[in-house]
Amino acid sequence: MSSDPLLQPYRLKHLTLKNRVLISSHEPAYAEDGLPKDAYRAYHVERARGGVALTMTAGSAVVSRDSPPAFNNILAYKDEVVGWMKKLTDECHEHDCAVMIQLTHLGWRTRWDKGDWLPSVAPGHEREPAHRAFPKKVEEWDIARIVADYADAAERMQAAGLDGIELESYGHFMDAFWSPRLNDLDAPYGGDLDNRMRFAFEVLQAIRDRVGPDFIVGMRYVADEQVENGITRDEGLEITRRLKASGLVDFLNVIRGHIETDAALTDVIPVQGMRSAPHLDFAGEIRAQTQVPVFHAARIPDVATARHAIESGKLDMVGMTRAHITEPHIIRKVMAGEEDRIRPCVGANYCLDRIYQGGAALCIHNPATGRELSQPHVIPAAERKRRVVIVGAGPAGMEAARVAAERGHEVIVHEAANDPGGQIRLTAQSPRRREMISIIDWRMAECERMGVRFHFNSFAEAGTVTGAAPDVAVIATGGLPHTEMLRAGNDLVVSAWDILSGDAQPGQNVLIHDEAGDNAALQAAQLIAEAGGKVEIMTPDRSFSPEVMGMSLTPYMRALQKLDTTFTVTWRLLAAHRDGNRLRAEIGSDYDSVTRERHVDQIVVNYGTRPLDDLYFDLRPQSSNLGEVDYDALLEGTPQTITRNPDGAFQLFRIGDAVSSRNTHAAIYDALRLLKSV
Repeated sequence: MSSDPLLQPYRLKHLTLKNRVLISSHEPAYAEDGLPKDAYRAYHVERARGGVALTMTAGSAVVSRDSPPAFNNILAYKDEVVGWMKKLTDECHEHDCAVMIQLTHLGWRTRWDKGDWLPSVAPGHEREPAHRAFPKKVEEWDIARIVADYADAAERMQAAGLDGIELESYGHFMDAFWSPRLNDLDAPYGGDLDNRMRFAFEVLQAIRDRVGPDFIVGMRYVADEQVENGITRDEGLEITRRLKASGLVDFLNVIRGHIETDAALTDVIPVQGMRSAPHLDFAGEIRAQTQVPVFHAARIPDVATARHAIESGKLDMVGMTRAHITEPHIIRKVMAGEEDRIRPCVGANYCLDRIYQGGAALCIHNPATGRELSQPHVIPAAERKRRVVIVGAGPAGMEAARVAAERGHEVIVHEAANDPGGQIRLTAQSPRRREMISIIDWRMAECERMGVRFHFNSFAEAGTVTGAAPDVAVIATGGLPHTEMLRAGNDLVVSAWDILSGDAQPGQNVLIHDEAGDNAALQAAQLIAEAGGKVEIMTPDRSFSPEVMGMSLTPYMRALQKLDTTFTVTWRLLAAHRDGNRLRAEIGSDYDSVTRERHVDQIVVNYGTRPLDDLYFDLRPQSSNLGEVDYDALLEGTPQTITRNPDGAFQLFRIGDAVSSRNTHAAIYDALRLLKSV
C-alpha cells in the first residue's frame, strides 16, 4: 500500500473510491444533440484509464426545458440520455473509476432565445450579465414542475448505473433562492434563510423519495458569494450545517465567489498568472467546522498542491480538472514513479474560455483532448525507424520532435536561437504569462529522455537539411510580425514583438493598432503603461482582443484599467506620417469614409505574422511530395504517401506559423496529427 496521501482510498457511504483525486463537474461541450455520445464518452474513459478515482460528468446537465443549454450542456430531461450515460458509466467502471453527474436548472444563467425560446426563470428579475437575459420571476407552478424535473433527472441517472449525482447551487437557479441580492420573493420562498432554503430542500427530498436513501447525492454549492448583499461566509456556514443536518446530502463540493461576470468567474476559477488554490483554505475551514465530506476544485494544477490538500486534512477529495484536461494520466504516472513526466497545466484557460464562447474545450498544448476518437494521448510506435529532421524549436517543432521520437524515429532538430521556445519564449517574458514556458520545458525534457539531438544557434539552410539525409523534413520555422499594412508610413511603426523583446523601447504616448486580437497587443500595452506611458489600444473590430477571450482577459483589464490606458473600437489605422519629432496617425472606419488623427510619439502594430518559409521553398524541388499534404490521409490518421517527384530523397512538410499565422494550439495540433502517422 502506497503511503502517498493522494493514493489512499476514500469511503463515501457504500462507495470506495480508489484514491483521493476526482475530476470535478465541468462541461467540455462535446455533447451531440444534447447527449453524451461517443466523443464525450471517449474523453471521460481516457481519464478513467489514466487512474482518476471519480469523474464527474456534465458541468450543469439541465433538468428542465426552460433551462436551455448555454454551452452545449447535456439535456438530462431527455429519456434518451439514459442509454448514453450507461455506456459511459460502464466503460469507466471497467477502469475502477466511479462516475457521477452534475444536475442543475440554469435559472438566470442562460438566454431566452436558446432551445425552445422559453423565458429564463429566477426568483427575481435581475439580469445575468454574462448571458444578457432578463428572467421571468418564478411562480409557484414553476417551482413545482422544476422540483419534479430534478427528481426525474436523478431517476434517469440512477437507471443509467451512475454512482451518484451532484446538484449545482452556485450561479444558477437553486442558489439564487439563497442569495438576498437575487431573491425578491415573498414567503414561503423568500425572506429569512428558512424560506430561502425551502426550494433546495424540496428538491433534495423529491430526489430522495425517487432514488432512495442509498444513492449518493451531493451538492456543489457557494458558501460565500463575496459580493454586496450576497451569501456571506457566516451564512454559508449555516447553510452547510443545515444541509448536513438534513441527512439528504452525502458530500459537499465547496465554491467561493459569484460567476455572472467574466471578472467574478475568474476569481472563482483562477487563470494563468493568478494564485493557485486560492479557496483551498476556505474549503478546509468548512470541513473543519462542520465535519462534512468536502470536495473542492479551483486551480489545483499540480500534484504537490493536491497532495497538500489531502495530507493537511483540508479536503476529502481533491479536484484536478483542468490538470486532467491537459494530462489524463496523472495518477498512472504518479503510481509509476513518473511524476516528473506529467504534462503540466499552464493555466492558459484555452479550455474554459472556448466553452464560454460557444466552442468545445481544447487544451492549449494537448490537442488529443476532446479528440480522443482520432488523436492519441499515448503515441504508438512506428513499424520502421526513419530519420526525421526538424527545423525550428518553437511549439510546433518541439511537438513534432516529441511525437517522432515517441514513434521510435531518429530525430534531429535545428534551431537558430540559443534556446527552444520561439514565440512562447517571447510571450513568457511577461511575468503573468511565465507559465507558458512549461509548454516548451516539458517537451524538451521528453525529447532529451528519448535522445533527440538538438543543434542550437544553427541557422539551417537547404544544405544543412539535405546533408543529414533525412527521410522526412519538417519545417517549423514560424513567422515574423507583419507590419506592412498601411497606406503610408510602414517604416514608422514597430511591432508588438519589438516591444516585448526589448528591440524597441516603450514610448510615452503610444497608439497600439491591434487587428490580430491576441495576447501580444495587451502584453505590449501593459509593458508600456507600466513604464509610465499613455496607451490607446485601437481595433477596427467591434470588440477588442477577441482571441484572448473572457476569463483570460480579466487579469489584463485589472492591470490596464489601473494605468493610463484607453480602448477604442471600430477605428483602424490607415497611415503614419512624420510630424516634427512626433508621429501623426491617420485613422478611419470601415463603416464610413470619416477620418481622424492622433498625434503620438510611437505607433505599435499587432497584425499577426507572415510565414518564415524561404527554407521550405528552397527544399521543395528536392522532396518526393513537393511539400504537398494529402488532407484526406491527414484527417483519417493514415500515412502520407503522395509522390510528385520520384527522384525526391525525402518527404517535406511545414507546420505551425510557417504555414500561416494561427495560435499555439494549432501549431501543436499540426505536429501531432502529422507526425503520429510518419
